[in-house]
Amino acid sequence: MTAQNESTPGSVFQRPLWVAAFALTAAVLWGFAYPLIKLGFQAYGITPSMTGSKMLFAGIRFCISGLIILAIARATGRPFRWKGGQSGTGFLVLFSLLNTTLHYAFFYFGLSHSDGARAAILNSMSVFLVVLMACMCFRSDRLTLRKIAGCAIGFAGIVSLGAGQASGGGFTLAGDGMIVLNALCSAMAGLMTRGLGRRIDVFVGTGLSLAVGGALLILPGLAWGGTLPCVTPRGLLILAMLVCISTTGFALYNKLLTCNPVGRVAIFNSLIPVIGAVSSCMVLQEPFYWKYVWAGLLSALGIFIINRGKEQPAK
Repeated sequence: MTAQNESTPGSVFQRPLWVAAFALTAAVLWGFAYPLIKLGFQAYGITPSMTGSKMLFAGIRFCISGLIILAIARATGRPFRWKGGQSGTGFLVLFSLLNTTLHYAFFYFGLSHSDGARAAILNSMSVFLVVLMACMCFRSDRLTLRKIAGCAIGFAGIVSLGAGQASGGGFTLAGDGMIVLNALCSAMAGLMTRGLGRRIDVFVGTGLSLAVGGALLILPGLAWGGTLPCVTPRGLLILAMLVCISTTGFALYNKLLTCNPVGRVAIFNSLIPVIGAVSSCMVLQEPFYWKYVWAGLLSALGIFIINRGKEQPAK
C-alpha cells in the first residue's frame, strides 16, 4: 500500500464496492474479538477482580498492534511529519486516550463482568452516538427525521436487553455501565478521526494512537500490580489473533472515516453486535436468549434506516 492519492475522489477507499468490503472486514473482525478477549482472560488466568492485569493485557495488545502499523508505514514510505508544519501532538494524545486507553479500559473491565453476547449488542450504542454527534459537528451530517427514527429504534433494541430479569439479568454498573462508557469513548474517537487525517497521514496516526494508547494502558496496569499469571502457547496465539484484529480493523476503519461520510461507513457496524453475540454463544457456550436476536435486529434496523438515504461527501 502506498501513501499516494489514497483519499482523492475515485480512490479505492471511496469506491462503493471497496468501502463495503473494507468496512465489512472490520466489522467481522471486531465482532469476533468479544469471545477472543474472554478466552484470553481464561488462558492467562485473569479473573474479574484483576483490574491491573486486564489493563496490562489490553495495553500489550494495542501497543504491539500500533508498532506493527508504524513499521509497515515506515517500510512503505508514508510521511511521519505533521501536515502544514504544525504539531498535532496534543490532539494525538487526546485521540489516543479516547480511541485506545479509556475506550478499552472500560471495554475490558465491562466485558469481564458481562456476557460477550450482551456486551456486543450494548456496544452498538456507539453507532447512534456517532450519528447524533456528527450532526452537531459536521455540515455534511444533518439531523433528519429519518436519523431520529433510526436512533429511537436502535436505542429501543439496547433498552430491551434489560427486559426479563430472569434471563440475562438487568443493568449492572460494573458490566453494562462500563460498556456504555466504552461506547461513548468510541463515538467521540470516531468523530476525531477526521481531524486526525487533517493533521497527519491517517495510517501513521492510527499506529501512533494505538502504540501511545497501549502504553498508557500498560503503565497503570503495572502500577496496579498487573501480571499475566499464566503464559501458554494457547494464550500467545489468542493474543496474536487480537493483535491482528486491531491492526487490520483500525487501519481500515480509520482510513474509511477520513474520506467518507460517517453514515456510509457506520452502517456496517450493525453487524458487530450480531457477530459478537452469535460468536460468543457458540465459542464460549454462553446461554442464548431470544432477546439478543430482538435487540440485534432492532439495532441493525435502526442503523439501516439512518443510512438508507443519500449521503453528501465528507467535509
